[in-house]
Amino acid sequence: MFNTKKQIEYWRDGALDDLTTAKILIQSRRFLHGLFFCHLVIEKALKANVVNISNDFAPRSHNLFYLSEMANLEIDDDVQVFMGILMKFQLQGRYPDYNPAIPDNEKLNEYLFKTEELLQWLLKKL
Repeated sequence: MFNTKKQIEYWRDGALDDLTTAKILIQSRRFLHGLFFCHLVIEKALKANVVNISNDFAPRSHNLFYLSEMANLEIDDDVQVFMGILMKFQLQGRYPDYNPAIPDNEKLNEYLFKTEELLQWLLKKL
């Protein structure tokens, strides 16, 4: 039997754990892997919102735009741009021949901050 509350907790807790991992990876100078985990943070938080809206399992998709649509979230232009940036880094973990340029330290810190900020906004929507 489907348990909405447990599914939401699963995705929420995974997002929070992955944020910790992203921070550790970036601090350890494992930048591409850290940004891959930033994508996972947002993906899992979006999936929690999809479950919350649909009372069904989250789709097996990594596309942040698709997931935000399924969750009926109104995403502003700045967040859409940021999600597009994160989408570039989710491919690296899945396809080893895809290697996007590593941003400078200022951008890395900005992306990590924006990941935390977007995660908090998504969790408030639950």
